[in-house]
Amino acid sequence: MKILMVTSEAVPFAKTGGLADAVSALSLNLKKMGHDVRIVMPRYYKIDRAKLKPIEAAIKVHAGTEPTWVKFYESLLPDSKVPVYFIDHEGCYGRDGIYGTKWEPDFGDNPYRAAVLCHGAFELCRYLGWYPDIMHAHDWFTCLIPVLLRNVCRNGYFAHTASVLTIHNLGYQGVYGKDKFPALGLDWNLYYGAGLEHNGAFNFLQAGISCADMITTVSPTYAWEMSTPEGGFGLDGLIRVRSDAVRGVLNGCDLETWNPKTDKLLPANFDHKDLSGKAICKKELQSVFGLPEVPNLPVVGMVTRLADQKGIAEVFGPGYGCLYSLCNNLGLQFVLLGSGEKWCEDEIQALEAKLPNFKAKLGYDEKLSHLIEAGSDFFLMPSRYEPCGLNQMYSMLYGTLPIVRRTGGLADTVEQYNEQTGEGTGFLFDALTPGAIYDTVGWAMYAYYNQKDHIKKMQKKGMQKNFSWEQSVNGYLDVYSQALMNGCGINTADWK
Repeated sequence: MKILMVTSEAVPFAKTGGLADAVSALSLNLKKMGHDVRIVMPRYYKIDRAKLKPIEAAIKVHAGTEPTWVKFYESLLPDSKVPVYFIDHEGCYGRDGIYGTKWEPDFGDNPYRAAVLCHGAFELCRYLGWYPDIMHAHDWFTCLIPVLLRNVCRNGYFAHTASVLTIHNLGYQGVYGKDKFPALGLDWNLYYGAGLEHNGAFNFLQAGISCADMITTVSPTYAWEMSTPEGGFGLDGLIRVRSDAVRGVLNGCDLETWNPKTDKLLPANFDHKDLSGKAICKKELQSVFGLPEVPNLPVVGMVTRLADQKGIAEVFGPGYGCLYSLCNNLGLQFVLLGSGEKWCEDEIQALEAKLPNFKAKLGYDEKLSHLIEAGSDFFLMPSRYEPCGLNQMYSMLYGTLPIVRRTGGLADTVEQYNEQTGEGTGFLFDALTPGAIYDTVGWAMYAYYNQKDHIKKMQKKGMQKNFSWEQSVNGYLDVYSQALMNGCGINTADWK
Protein backbone atom coordinates (compact mmCIF):
# COMPACT_ATOMS: atom_id res chain seq x y z
CA MET A 1 0.00 0.00 0.00
CA LYS A 2 1.24 3.51 -0.83
CA ILE A 3 0.69 5.97 2.03
CA LEU A 4 1.49 9.68 2.22
CA MET A 5 1.62 11.21 5.70
CA VAL A 6 0.82 14.92 5.55
CA THR A 7 1.86 16.59 8.78
CA SER A 8 3.02 19.82 10.36
CA GLU A 9 5.43 17.94 12.66
CA ALA A 10 7.62 14.84 12.66
CA VAL A 11 10.56 13.94 14.87
CA PRO A 12 13.41 14.66 14.73
CA PHE A 13 12.74 17.60 12.43
CA ALA A 14 10.01 19.55 14.26
CA LYS A 15 8.01 18.83 17.39
CA THR A 16 5.60 20.50 19.80
CA GLY A 17 3.96 17.36 21.20
CA GLY A 18 3.03 13.72 20.71
CA LEU A 19 1.83 14.27 17.13
CA ALA A 20 5.43 14.44 15.91
CA ASP A 21 6.37 11.19 17.66
CA ALA A 22 3.29 9.37 16.41
CA VAL A 23 3.74 10.33 12.75
CA SER A 24 7.35 9.18 12.61
CA ALA A 25 6.77 6.00 14.61
CA LEU A 26 3.74 4.99 12.55
CA SER A 27 5.64 5.65 9.32
CA LEU A 28 8.65 3.61 10.42
CA ASN A 29 6.54 0.66 11.45
CA LEU A 30 4.47 0.71 8.27
CA LYS A 31 7.72 0.70 6.30
CA LYS A 32 8.96 -2.31 8.27
CA MET A 33 5.83 -4.17 7.18
CA GLY A 34 6.66 -3.52 3.53
CA HIS A 35 4.44 -0.54 2.75
CA ASP A 36 5.61 2.41 0.66
CA VAL A 37 5.14 5.21 3.17
CA ARG A 38 6.37 8.78 2.74
CA ILE A 39 6.04 12.01 4.73
CA VAL A 40 5.53 15.58 3.57
CA MET A 41 5.88 18.55 5.92
CA PRO A 42 7.03 22.18 5.93
CA ARG A 43 10.72 23.10 6.00
CA TYR A 44 10.82 25.33 9.04
CA TYR A 45 13.58 27.85 9.65
CA LYS A 46 15.48 25.54 12.00
CA ILE A 47 15.63 22.66 9.48
CA ASP A 48 18.96 23.20 7.72
CA ARG A 49 18.67 23.16 3.92
CA ALA A 50 22.33 22.12 3.70
CA LYS A 51 21.45 18.75 5.22
CA LEU A 52 18.67 18.11 2.71
CA LYS A 53 18.69 17.01 -0.91
CA PRO A 54 17.04 19.63 -3.17
CA ILE A 55 14.50 18.63 -5.79
CA GLU A 56 15.50 20.75 -8.76
CA ALA A 57 12.16 22.29 -9.62
CA ALA A 58 10.00 25.17 -8.51
CA ILE A 59 6.41 24.01 -8.22
CA LYS A 60 3.28 26.14 -8.40
CA VAL A 61 0.57 25.59 -5.80
CA HIS A 62 -2.86 27.19 -5.78
CA ALA A 63 -3.02 28.47 -2.21
CA GLY A 64 -4.04 32.08 -1.78
CA THR A 65 -5.46 34.39 -4.44
CA GLU A 66 -2.39 34.17 -6.70
CA PRO A 67 -0.14 31.26 -7.62
CA THR A 68 2.42 30.42 -4.96
CA TRP A 69 5.79 28.98 -5.93
CA VAL A 70 7.52 26.52 -3.62
CA LYS A 71 10.55 24.26 -3.71
CA PHE A 72 10.91 20.77 -2.31
CA TYR A 73 13.74 19.12 -0.44
CA GLU A 74 14.16 15.49 0.48
CA SER A 75 15.66 13.53 3.37
CA LEU A 76 15.05 10.29 5.25
CA LEU A 77 13.81 9.54 8.73
CA PRO A 78 16.98 8.65 10.68
CA ASP A 79 18.14 5.04 10.35
CA SER A 80 15.39 4.24 7.87
CA LYS A 81 14.39 4.34 4.22
CA VAL A 82 11.27 6.45 4.84
CA PRO A 83 11.44 9.51 2.54
CA VAL A 84 10.58 12.88 4.05
CA TYR A 85 9.74 15.72 1.66
CA PHE A 86 9.95 19.31 2.85
CA ILE A 87 7.92 22.13 1.30
CA ASP A 88 10.11 25.22 1.25
CA HIS A 89 8.45 28.64 1.23
CA GLU A 90 10.36 31.32 3.11
CA GLY A 91 7.33 33.55 3.61
CA CYS A 92 5.32 30.75 5.22
CA TYR A 93 7.82 28.70 7.16
CA GLY A 94 11.02 30.76 7.43
CA ARG A 95 10.41 31.78 11.02
CA ASP A 96 10.67 30.44 14.54
CA GLY A 97 7.68 28.44 15.73
CA ILE A 98 5.40 25.92 14.06
CA TYR A 99 2.00 27.45 14.79
CA GLY A 100 3.11 30.53 16.67
CA THR A 101 5.55 31.88 19.24
CA LYS A 102 5.35 33.01 22.85
CA TRP A 103 4.78 36.53 21.57
CA GLU A 104 2.36 35.52 18.78
CA PRO A 105 0.75 32.24 19.91
CA ASP A 106 -1.23 31.82 16.68
CA PHE A 107 0.30 33.18 13.48
CA GLY A 108 -2.22 35.36 11.66
CA ASP A 109 -1.40 33.74 8.31
CA ASN A 110 -1.80 30.15 9.53
CA PRO A 111 -4.69 29.51 7.08
CA TYR A 112 -2.39 30.34 4.17
CA ARG A 113 0.51 28.35 5.67
CA ALA A 114 -1.75 25.30 6.07
CA ALA A 115 -3.11 25.70 2.55
CA VAL A 116 0.38 25.83 1.02
CA LEU A 117 1.24 22.54 2.74
CA CYS A 118 -1.94 20.76 1.66
CA HIS A 119 -2.05 22.00 -1.94
CA GLY A 120 1.68 21.35 -2.11
CA ALA A 121 1.22 17.71 -1.08
CA PHE A 122 -0.90 17.07 -4.16
CA GLU A 123 1.56 18.91 -6.43
CA LEU A 124 4.43 16.87 -4.99
CA CYS A 125 2.68 13.63 -5.91
CA ARG A 126 2.11 14.94 -9.46
CA TYR A 127 5.74 15.96 -9.78
CA LEU A 128 7.02 12.59 -8.52
CA GLY A 129 4.49 10.61 -10.55
CA TRP A 130 3.71 8.77 -7.31
CA TYR A 131 0.03 8.57 -6.38
CA PRO A 132 -0.79 7.20 -2.93
CA ASP A 133 -3.60 4.85 -2.02
CA ILE A 134 -3.98 6.77 1.26
CA MET A 135 -3.37 10.41 2.09
CA HIS A 136 -3.19 10.47 5.87
CA ALA A 137 -3.75 13.92 7.40
CA HIS A 138 -2.85 14.74 11.00
CA ASP A 139 -4.76 17.36 13.02
CA TRP A 140 -6.29 20.65 11.91
CA PHE A 141 -3.29 22.03 10.03
CA THR A 142 -3.65 19.35 7.33
CA CYS A 143 -7.44 19.14 7.14
CA LEU A 144 -7.55 20.59 3.63
CA ILE A 145 -6.23 17.22 2.43
CA PRO A 146 -9.61 15.43 2.82
CA VAL A 147 -11.42 18.62 1.67
CA LEU A 148 -9.39 18.80 -1.55
CA LEU A 149 -9.49 15.06 -2.19
CA ARG A 150 -13.26 14.81 -1.85
CA ASN A 151 -14.21 18.05 -3.61
CA VAL A 152 -11.43 18.92 -6.07
CA CYS A 153 -8.80 16.27 -6.72
CA ARG A 154 -10.49 12.88 -6.67
CA ASN A 155 -10.26 12.42 -10.40
CA GLY A 156 -7.60 11.28 -12.82
CA TYR A 157 -4.52 10.12 -10.95
CA PHE A 158 -6.17 10.56 -7.51
CA ALA A 159 -9.35 8.67 -8.44
CA HIS A 160 -8.25 5.71 -6.33
CA THR A 161 -6.86 7.68 -3.38
CA ALA A 162 -8.70 7.79 -0.03
CA SER A 163 -8.23 10.10 2.92
CA VAL A 164 -7.75 9.36 6.62
CA LEU A 165 -7.75 12.09 9.26
CA THR A 166 -6.20 11.44 12.67
CA ILE A 167 -7.31 13.75 15.48
CA HIS A 168 -4.51 13.91 18.02
CA ASN A 169 -6.29 16.58 20.09
CA LEU A 170 -9.82 17.81 19.40
CA GLY A 171 -9.18 20.94 21.44
CA TYR A 172 -7.14 22.47 18.60
CA GLN A 173 -9.40 23.11 15.61
CA GLY A 174 -8.03 25.97 13.52
CA VAL A 175 -10.89 28.49 13.60
CA TYR A 176 -10.41 31.71 11.60
CA GLY A 177 -12.44 34.63 10.37
CA LYS A 178 -14.29 34.44 7.06
CA ASP A 179 -12.10 37.21 5.68
CA LYS A 180 -9.19 34.73 5.58
CA PHE A 181 -11.05 32.15 3.49
CA PRO A 182 -9.45 33.33 0.19
CA ALA A 183 -6.07 32.25 1.58
CA LEU A 184 -7.21 28.62 1.26
CA GLY A 185 -7.26 28.63 -2.55
CA LEU A 186 -10.78 27.17 -2.65
CA ASP A 187 -13.91 28.16 -4.50
CA TRP A 188 -16.41 29.99 -2.31
CA ASN A 189 -19.00 27.25 -2.87
CA LEU A 190 -16.85 25.04 -0.62
CA TYR A 191 -17.23 27.45 2.29
CA TYR A 192 -20.54 25.72 2.97
CA GLY A 193 -20.22 22.71 0.66
CA ALA A 194 -17.14 21.25 2.36
CA GLY A 195 -18.31 21.90 5.92
CA LEU A 196 -15.92 24.77 6.59
CA GLU A 197 -18.47 27.34 7.79
CA HIS A 198 -18.55 27.68 11.56
CA ASN A 199 -20.59 30.41 13.24
CA GLY A 200 -19.75 32.93 10.53
CA ALA A 201 -16.06 31.92 10.50
CA PHE A 202 -14.44 28.72 9.22
CA ASN A 203 -13.10 25.68 11.05
CA PHE A 204 -10.37 23.50 9.54
CA LEU A 205 -10.98 20.48 11.77
CA GLN A 206 -14.74 20.58 11.25
CA ALA A 207 -14.19 20.45 7.48
CA GLY A 208 -11.69 17.61 7.80
CA ILE A 209 -14.12 15.55 9.87
CA SER A 210 -16.88 16.28 7.35
CA CYS A 211 -14.84 15.21 4.32
CA ALA A 212 -12.46 12.44 5.46
CA ASP A 213 -13.19 8.91 4.29
CA MET A 214 -12.17 7.61 7.72
CA ILE A 215 -11.38 9.39 10.99
CA THR A 216 -9.19 8.06 13.74
CA THR A 217 -8.11 9.28 17.11
CA VAL A 218 -5.43 8.02 19.43
CA SER A 219 -7.36 5.87 21.90
CA PRO A 220 -10.73 4.07 21.98
CA THR A 221 -11.98 5.95 25.04
CA TYR A 222 -11.08 9.33 23.52
CA ALA A 223 -13.03 8.35 20.39
CA TRP A 224 -16.11 8.02 22.61
CA GLU A 225 -15.32 11.16 24.63
CA MET A 226 -15.18 13.23 21.43
CA SER A 227 -18.84 12.37 20.82
CA THR A 228 -19.97 13.83 24.16
CA PRO A 229 -20.79 17.46 24.95
CA GLU A 230 -18.13 17.40 27.69
CA GLY A 231 -15.34 16.20 25.41
CA GLY A 232 -16.44 17.31 21.98
CA PHE A 233 -15.35 20.97 22.06
CA GLY A 234 -18.45 21.91 20.06
CA LEU A 235 -17.94 19.21 17.41
CA ASP A 236 -19.59 16.33 19.29
CA GLY A 237 -22.69 16.47 17.10
CA LEU A 238 -20.62 16.12 13.94
CA ILE A 239 -18.61 13.29 15.49
CA ARG A 240 -21.87 11.48 16.26
CA VAL A 241 -23.09 12.02 12.69
CA ARG A 242 -19.86 10.49 11.38
CA SER A 243 -19.64 7.78 14.04
CA ASP A 244 -19.58 4.96 11.47
CA ALA A 245 -16.27 6.36 10.17
CA VAL A 246 -14.62 7.04 13.55
CA ARG A 247 -12.13 4.62 15.10
CA GLY A 248 -9.95 4.83 18.18
CA VAL A 249 -6.49 3.34 17.60
CA LEU A 250 -4.21 3.48 20.62
CA ASN A 251 -0.77 4.91 19.97
CA GLY A 252 2.21 2.73 20.66
CA CYS A 253 5.43 4.03 22.14
CA ASP A 254 9.07 3.96 21.12
CA LEU A 255 10.38 0.84 22.84
CA GLU A 256 13.93 1.43 21.64
CA THR A 257 14.15 4.80 23.39
CA TRP A 258 11.96 3.88 26.37
CA ASN A 259 13.32 0.58 27.62
CA PRO A 260 14.73 0.43 31.18
CA LYS A 261 16.86 -2.56 30.25
CA THR A 262 18.84 -0.64 27.61
CA ASP A 263 18.20 3.06 28.38
CA LYS A 264 21.56 4.81 28.09
CA LEU A 265 20.30 7.91 29.91
CA LEU A 266 19.97 6.02 33.21
CA PRO A 267 22.69 5.46 35.85
CA ALA A 268 21.64 1.79 36.01
CA ASN A 269 19.46 -0.50 33.94
CA PHE A 270 16.85 -2.98 35.12
CA ASP A 271 13.93 -5.14 34.04
CA HIS A 272 10.98 -6.95 35.62
CA LYS A 273 13.21 -9.85 36.65
CA ASP A 274 15.70 -7.67 38.51
CA LEU A 275 14.62 -4.29 39.88
CA SER A 276 17.84 -3.53 41.74
CA GLY A 277 18.82 -0.94 39.13
CA LYS A 278 15.61 0.98 39.83
CA ALA A 279 16.79 1.61 43.41
CA ILE A 280 20.02 3.12 42.02
CA CYS A 281 17.95 5.35 39.73
CA LYS A 282 15.83 6.47 42.69
CA LYS A 283 18.91 7.42 44.69
CA GLU A 284 20.26 9.40 41.74
CA LEU A 285 16.89 11.13 41.25
CA GLN A 286 16.81 12.20 44.89
CA SER A 287 20.37 13.46 44.60
CA VAL A 288 19.76 15.44 41.41
CA PHE A 289 16.76 17.19 42.98
CA GLY A 290 18.52 17.79 46.30
CA LEU A 291 16.23 15.53 48.31
CA PRO A 292 17.31 13.29 51.20
CA GLU A 293 18.41 9.93 49.75
CA VAL A 294 15.95 7.83 51.73
CA PRO A 295 15.28 4.53 49.90
CA ASN A 296 12.03 3.69 51.70
CA LEU A 297 10.37 7.07 51.23
CA PRO A 298 8.03 7.01 48.18
CA VAL A 299 8.80 9.45 45.36
CA VAL A 300 5.94 10.82 43.25
CA GLY A 301 7.09 12.16 39.87
CA MET A 302 5.46 14.42 37.33
CA VAL A 303 6.64 15.43 33.83
CA THR A 304 4.10 17.70 32.19
CA ARG A 305 3.21 20.78 30.23
CA LEU A 306 1.86 23.30 32.71
CA ALA A 307 -1.41 23.76 30.85
CA ASP A 308 -5.06 23.58 31.88
CA GLN A 309 -5.53 20.29 29.99
CA LYS A 310 -3.11 18.63 32.41
CA GLY A 311 -5.09 19.41 35.59
CA ILE A 312 -2.50 21.85 36.90
CA ALA A 313 -4.98 24.10 38.76
CA GLU A 314 -6.16 21.17 40.86
CA VAL A 315 -2.57 20.39 41.87
CA PHE A 316 -0.83 23.77 41.99
CA GLY A 317 -3.63 26.36 42.06
CA PRO A 318 -3.03 29.04 44.77
CA GLY A 319 -5.24 28.33 47.77
CA TYR A 320 -6.99 25.59 45.79
CA GLY A 321 -4.57 22.92 44.60
CA CYS A 322 -3.72 19.88 46.67
CA LEU A 323 0.09 19.87 46.42
CA TYR A 324 0.68 21.59 49.76
CA SER A 325 -1.52 19.07 51.55
CA LEU A 326 0.06 16.15 49.70
CA CYS A 327 3.55 17.14 50.72
CA ASN A 328 2.62 18.32 54.21
CA ASN A 329 0.38 15.41 55.26
CA LEU A 330 1.61 12.33 53.40
CA GLY A 331 4.99 10.68 53.82
CA LEU A 332 6.37 11.27 50.35
CA GLN A 333 8.76 13.22 48.17
CA PHE A 334 7.49 14.99 45.03
CA VAL A 335 9.55 15.92 41.95
CA LEU A 336 8.37 17.90 38.93
CA LEU A 337 9.76 18.66 35.47
CA GLY A 338 7.69 21.00 33.32
CA SER A 339 7.03 24.44 31.90
CA GLY A 340 4.09 26.44 30.66
CA GLU A 341 1.68 28.98 32.10
CA LYS A 342 3.49 31.71 34.01
CA TRP A 343 1.08 31.77 36.97
CA CYS A 344 1.77 28.08 37.49
CA GLU A 345 5.53 28.41 37.21
CA ASP A 346 5.41 31.25 39.79
CA GLU A 347 3.25 29.20 42.16
CA ILE A 348 5.52 26.17 41.83
CA GLN A 349 8.50 28.28 42.87
CA ALA A 350 6.52 29.60 45.85
CA LEU A 351 5.53 26.08 46.89
CA GLU A 352 9.09 24.84 46.53
CA ALA A 353 10.23 27.50 49.00
CA LYS A 354 7.66 26.29 51.56
CA LEU A 355 7.96 22.52 51.11
CA PRO A 356 11.31 20.80 51.69
CA ASN A 357 10.03 17.56 50.11
CA PHE A 358 8.90 19.23 46.84
CA LYS A 359 11.50 19.99 44.18
CA ALA A 360 10.93 21.26 40.65
CA LYS A 361 12.89 21.92 37.48
CA LEU A 362 11.18 24.40 35.17
CA GLY A 363 11.83 23.67 31.50
CA TYR A 364 12.43 20.39 29.69
CA ASP A 365 15.35 18.00 29.93
CA GLU A 366 15.22 14.67 28.07
CA LYS A 367 17.72 12.92 30.34
CA LEU A 368 15.95 14.12 33.47
CA SER A 369 12.58 12.97 32.14
CA HIS A 370 13.97 9.44 31.80
CA LEU A 371 15.41 9.59 35.31
CA ILE A 372 12.06 10.70 36.76
CA GLU A 373 10.29 7.81 35.03
CA ALA A 374 12.88 5.31 36.26
CA GLY A 375 13.54 6.64 39.76
CA SER A 376 10.02 7.51 40.90
CA ASP A 377 7.75 5.04 42.64
CA PHE A 378 4.59 6.73 41.36
CA PHE A 379 3.79 9.07 38.46
CA LEU A 380 0.93 11.60 38.67
CA MET A 381 -1.20 12.48 35.60
CA PRO A 382 -4.40 14.27 36.70
CA SER A 383 -5.39 15.24 33.14
CA ARG A 384 -8.61 17.08 32.37
CA TYR A 385 -8.54 15.12 29.12
CA GLU A 386 -5.80 12.99 27.57
CA PRO A 387 -6.36 11.72 24.02
CA CYS A 388 -3.69 9.04 24.40
CA GLY A 389 -0.86 9.95 26.72
CA LEU A 390 2.59 8.37 26.68
CA ASN A 391 4.00 9.05 30.12
CA GLN A 392 1.67 6.56 31.79
CA MET A 393 3.01 3.92 29.37
CA TYR A 394 6.61 4.90 30.04
CA SER A 395 5.89 4.77 33.77
CA MET A 396 4.54 1.24 33.70
CA LEU A 397 7.42 0.03 31.53
CA TYR A 398 9.85 1.52 34.09
CA GLY A 399 8.15 -0.06 37.10
CA THR A 400 6.61 3.24 38.20
CA LEU A 401 2.92 3.05 39.10
CA PRO A 402 0.74 5.72 37.45
CA ILE A 403 -1.83 7.73 39.42
CA VAL A 404 -4.19 9.00 36.72
CA ARG A 405 -7.61 10.37 36.01
CA ARG A 406 -9.86 7.89 34.20
CA THR A 407 -10.00 9.63 30.82
CA GLY A 408 -8.93 8.97 27.22
CA GLY A 409 -5.83 6.85 26.77
CA LEU A 410 -5.21 6.81 30.51
CA ALA A 411 -8.41 4.79 30.97
CA ASP A 412 -7.41 2.46 28.12
CA THR A 413 -3.92 1.65 29.37
CA VAL A 414 -3.91 1.73 33.20
CA GLU A 415 -5.62 -1.10 35.10
CA GLN A 416 -7.15 -0.16 38.46
CA TYR A 417 -5.51 -1.56 41.57
CA ASN A 418 -7.49 -4.28 43.32
CA GLU A 419 -6.88 -4.15 47.08
CA GLN A 420 -7.97 -7.76 47.59
CA THR A 421 -5.83 -9.43 44.91
CA GLY A 422 -3.06 -6.95 44.17
CA GLU A 423 -3.97 -7.01 40.49
CA GLY A 424 -3.71 -3.85 38.40
CA THR A 425 -1.02 -1.50 37.15
CA GLY A 426 -1.97 1.82 38.77
CA PHE A 427 -4.46 4.00 40.61
CA LEU A 428 -7.37 5.74 38.85
CA PHE A 429 -9.87 8.41 39.93
CA ASP A 430 -12.80 10.07 38.16
CA ALA A 431 -13.58 13.56 39.49
CA LEU A 432 -11.01 16.22 38.63
CA THR A 433 -10.89 17.87 42.04
CA PRO A 434 -8.07 18.52 44.50
CA GLY A 435 -9.81 16.19 46.95
CA ALA A 436 -9.98 13.29 44.49
CA ILE A 437 -6.29 13.69 43.63
CA TYR A 438 -5.33 13.87 47.30
CA ASP A 439 -7.39 10.81 48.21
CA THR A 440 -5.96 8.72 45.35
CA VAL A 441 -2.37 9.67 46.11
CA GLY A 442 -3.13 8.83 49.75
CA TRP A 443 -4.49 5.46 48.66
CA ALA A 444 -1.29 4.80 46.73
CA MET A 445 0.83 5.79 49.74
CA TYR A 446 -1.14 3.43 51.97
CA ALA A 447 -0.49 0.58 49.54
CA TYR A 448 3.20 1.49 49.37
CA TYR A 449 3.61 1.30 53.13
CA ASN A 450 1.22 -1.57 53.88
CA GLN A 451 0.95 -3.76 50.75
CA LYS A 452 4.51 -4.01 49.46
CA ASP A 453 3.82 -7.37 47.83
CA HIS A 454 0.96 -5.78 45.86
CA ILE A 455 3.20 -2.90 44.77
CA LYS A 456 5.85 -5.33 43.52
CA LYS A 457 3.24 -7.40 41.69
CA MET A 458 1.83 -4.32 39.95
CA GLN A 459 5.29 -3.10 38.99
CA LYS A 460 6.19 -6.39 37.33
CA LYS A 461 2.86 -6.59 35.52
CA GLY A 462 3.22 -3.07 34.16
CA MET A 463 6.78 -3.69 33.00
CA GLN A 464 5.61 -6.64 30.89
CA LYS A 465 2.87 -4.70 29.11
CA ASN A 466 3.01 -4.63 25.30
CA PHE A 467 2.86 -1.00 24.17
CA SER A 468 4.58 -1.60 20.83
CA TRP A 469 3.46 0.03 17.60
CA GLU A 470 2.77 -3.36 16.00
CA GLN A 471 -0.82 -3.54 17.25
CA SER A 472 -1.39 0.10 16.37
CA VAL A 473 -0.13 -0.40 12.82
CA ASN A 474 -2.51 -3.29 12.27
CA GLY A 475 -5.35 -1.07 13.47
CA TYR A 476 -4.38 1.64 10.99
CA LEU A 477 -4.16 -0.87 8.13
CA ASP A 478 -7.75 -1.89 8.86
CA VAL A 479 -8.72 1.79 8.79
CA TYR A 480 -6.93 2.31 5.47
CA SER A 481 -8.80 -0.60 3.92
CA GLN A 482 -12.12 0.81 5.12
CA ALA A 483 -11.20 4.27 3.82
CA LEU A 484 -10.56 2.86 0.35
CA MET A 485 -13.90 1.11 0.45
CA ASN A 486 -15.73 4.23 1.68
CA GLY A 487 -14.03 6.71 -0.63
CA CYS A 488 -13.26 4.75 -3.78
CA GLY A 489 -15.26 1.52 -3.58
CA ILE A 490 -12.02 -0.48 -3.50
CA ASN A 491 -11.95 -3.78 -1.63
CA THR A 492 -8.34 -4.38 -0.64
CA ALA A 493 -9.06 -8.07 -0.23
CA ASP A 494 -9.07 -8.18 -4.04
CA TRP A 495 -5.41 -7.08 -4.07
CA LYS A 496 -4.24 -10.39 -2.64
